[in-house]
This record gives sequence, C-alpha cells and structure tokens, in this order.
Amino acid sequence: MQTMPLNAKPATRVVQLLMCAPSAYDLLYEINAWMHLSDKPDKRQAWKQWEQLYQTLTEQVGIPVALIEQASEAPDMVFTANAGLPLPGKQVVLSRFRHPERQVEEPYFEHWFRQQGYQVHLMPSDCAFEGEGDAFLIDGTIVAGYRKRTDICAHRYLSELTGFPTLSLELVDDRWYHLDTCFLPLGGRLVAYYPDAFDWYARRVIEQHFETIPVTPEEALRFACNSVVADKQVVMPAGCPVLRFYLEERGYTVYEVPMSEFIKSGGACKCLVLYLTEPVNP
Repeated sequence: MQTMPLNAKPATRVVQLLMCAPSAYDLLYEINAWMHLSDKPDKRQAWKQWEQLYQTLTEQVGIPVALIEQASEAPDMVFTANAGLPLPGKQVVLSRFRHPERQVEEPYFEHWFRQQGYQVHLMPSDCAFEGEGDAFLIDGTIVAGYRKRTDICAHRYLSELTGFPTLSLELVDDRWYHLDTCFLPLGGRLVAYYPDAFDWYARRVIEQHFETIPVTPEEALRFACNSVVADKQVVMPAGCPVLRFYLEERGYTVYEVPMSEFIKSGGACKCLVLYLTEPVNP
C-alpha cells in the first residue's frame, strides 16, 4: 500500500462539522449495552435535543455545520461520528461497520463524501472500523480504540495509509464501546478520559503520552467524554459539573446540552458530530 502524500505534521484544526437531523431516528434493535427495546427514545424530545445541539454549535460556538439527509432504513445514521475518519488533503477512510444493522449507512456516507470531492479509502471487507467513533488524529498521531466495534487490523491499515504512528487502546467495558465515549481530546496533549473503560496497558499509554483529566464514573455514565471541542469551546452533555469545573479552570468555555434521548442509543454530543478539517458545501 502506498502512503498518502501528507505534510510532516498535518493541520487538523476542525473547520466544520457533519451532522444528520434525526428524521428517522429510533431504537429498533439492541447492539450495545445502552440500547433496550423496552426503553425507546421520545422522538419529539430527541428532535428538540438535536436542534439545541445544532443551534449551540452554529450560533454560540460559531462553527459551520454541513448536513446529510438520514436514510429511512438507517435509524442510527444520526451518529455521524461513525461515518469514517476524515484525513488531511480532503481524504476519508470510510467505516466498515461491525453490525449489519449499521452497514446500511455505508453507501449513503460514501456517496456524500464523493459528492463533496473527497478521495475515499475503503477498509478491507474483513476488518471492522467505526470511524471517528474509534479514532482521532492528534498532532500527527492516530489514537485509536479497538476490540468492541473496531478491529485492531484497522489500526495497521490507517498507519500504512497515512504514514502516521498509531496508539492502540484496548476497550474492556461494553458500556464504553467506542473510543469517543470515554476519551476526549481537548487540543494539544490535553485529554479527559475514563480510566476504567481501558485495560491497564492502554491506561499507561494514555498517561505517558498525554496530560490527563480523569473523569468520574458518575459523569462517564452521563457521557461526559462524548463532548464536541472547537478550539477552547466545549459542548458537553448536561449534568457533568466536575469535568465542567476542570475545563473552565483551564480556560475553556463550556456549553451543556441535554442528551437523554440519544444516550438511550449509546451516544451523545460527539456521536452526533463528525469533525471536518476541510470545508464542504453546507
């Protein structure tokens, strides 16, 4: 495999977000520890929560948002963080979802990226990968989770494709099945994370490579780590005062948004957002 042409240290500043309005959002199956058919989301309330997140991001944070239309047969397509991993140079590695229930999303996201002029890279068919839900590009290093929804073979593919080193972090708790549910990059080498979501070696790797803010079990369960970061502004799920205190102490402006109806499906603010480092048509 040839390495893509990238600068020695790519600019990864977020300039835009991709979101999907919840026109067909629902809970129709159980594929993670949060999903229970006996506790379905209130779809009207979910609309209100999504709109509040959208308005907070566009009007208060001031970051533009592009939209993709939700497919009627894809109730979890609202979680656009799982669409793929955008890379510098208007390139993207598309997700290869583990569960058939979400594999229906793949052609819609591929069409959107190609329509926007992206060079699209496809993960091997036998290698599960769930996009920015399980991988972040931080200062020329790919930080990636594996075991629950992404296979570790995806990490090798990403490193060979980009030429960047990969820090592989093993997730060991079914409740934190994606990296972005328990690991929050805050810019530079600062991260917040929930230690018990990771095995001992992953915790050691995180502590060695980053300045860390540990998240409490109570706030991890409220998806504190599943927040959206744009420079020194953070949009987080409501009800996480401890993490909010530590962020504001470091100079971040914090906004809270209720996310109860999306947490029922195992996602919150960041799951509803894909970071784009190249501007696209809104």
